[in-house]
Amino acid sequence: MTDKQIFTLQQVASSIRKTIEHRYAQSYWVKAEMHKLNRFPSGHAFPELVQKEGDKIIAQLGGTIWKQQLDRINQRFISVVKEPLKDGLNLLLLVKINFSETYGLSLQILDVDPSFSLGELQKQRDETLKKLSELGILNKNQLLEFPLIPKRIAVISADSSKGLSDFMEVLETNEPGYKFFTYLFPAYLQGDAAVDSIIGTLKKIKSIQQHFDLVVIVRGGGAEVSMTCYNHFELCETIAEFPLPILTGIGHSTNLTVAEMVSFRNAITPTKLAEFLIQTYREFDQQIKDLQTQLFSISKNNLQASIYEFDALIRLFKTISISSLEQNASILMNEQNKLDRTVQYRIDKHRTTLNQIRLNFGYVAKNNLNRNESKLTEAKNNLEQKLLNLFERSKNELRIRENKVEMLDPIHVLKRGFSITTLGGQTIKKNNFPKKGDLIQTTTAFGKIDSKVEGD
Repeated sequence: MTDKQIFTLQQVASSIRKTIEHRYAQSYWVKAEMHKLNRFPSGHAFPELVQKEGDKIIAQLGGTIWKQQLDRINQRFISVVKEPLKDGLNLLLLVKINFSETYGLSLQILDVDPSFSLGELQKQRDETLKKLSELGILNKNQLLEFPLIPKRIAVISADSSKGLSDFMEVLETNEPGYKFFTYLFPAYLQGDAAVDSIIGTLKKIKSIQQHFDLVVIVRGGGAEVSMTCYNHFELCETIAEFPLPILTGIGHSTNLTVAEMVSFRNAITPTKLAEFLIQTYREFDQQIKDLQTQLFSISKNNLQASIYEFDALIRLFKTISISSLEQNASILMNEQNKLDRTVQYRIDKHRTTLNQIRLNFGYVAKNNLNRNESKLTEAKNNLEQKLLNLFERSKNELRIRENKVEMLDPIHVLKRGFSITTLGGQTIKKNNFPKKGDLIQTTTAFGKIDSKVEGD
């Protein structure tokens, strides 16, 4: 039986170490996701590095960052990326491949290229913008109708945030004294927990959206605070789809995050956001003042126009009254002359009739008297009665006609308050309208008044 060559585990591990040290003597740039940083109290970190295809991990190695290198790398990373090293970042790492008989294979991380991570963050930002654009919701929140006066405000912030205190101070101490109703919905606004926290808070507000006019997200700024959560697709999608206008004041002066781009309006700081809300009140207040001024001006003009129109109607009424009075006076005179002629004609007619009756009566009476005295007497009596009746009726008719004639007398018109004004003995008409200096005479029921025209 052939003797077997047997090695100890240490010998195998040492052989692997020597092989790796010989084969991988230099350092290498490796692209990987820092799944977990695993920083220890000692200051060292032992990150878990992975490579994924979709959600599946296809490669995984442990890493080591000693404290001194970690402090240097983190400081430089913050200065460029504006956030510290953390879980879940895609990194370009300068590594040296090590193998320990005790701890196995690991990558000693010597440096990190922050520019690569910055590009990855920009890539995440661009991908989120692309997805929102493809869904057609990039500007959806901005197309909502902004309230005329945004009085009821749902505030998403950390209750201890400096940005929140600045926002509230500006709202509550505004010089005009405008009143706002605000209700705080506490949430995490930085780091990995911010995405789920803000989305969950927005869902709560959506369930009671009828009680609010808009939503604001405010927090203090600072380069050390992570802003990448505001490029997260799910958060930005929730903001874009939200049924109320969302305003952001998340306190930074770098490039806008996607969350700020899809919100209805963004401000560089919570203070500026509060000043914008106050300005909406000022603009509405000014609109009311402008409308008051316009209303006063329109009312004044309408009143003046009504006065002019009323004066014109008075002048027209006066002219029509004078003309109508003159026409009625002429008509009355004509009617009076016509009545006089009619009455005189009736009187003459009845007088002729009476004379004829009288002649006939004498002749008949004389003949009848000769033939029948008793019949004559009876006829005489009947005739006398008829004559009396006839005379009475004629008298009454004459009295009625005299009353009508008397009522048509212009003096009765004058007694009702009218007057007749003449110029040179003629009634005033359009062709002889008096001029300044003319003498006119006004006839009333109680006398005549002579006047001189002083004005045109």
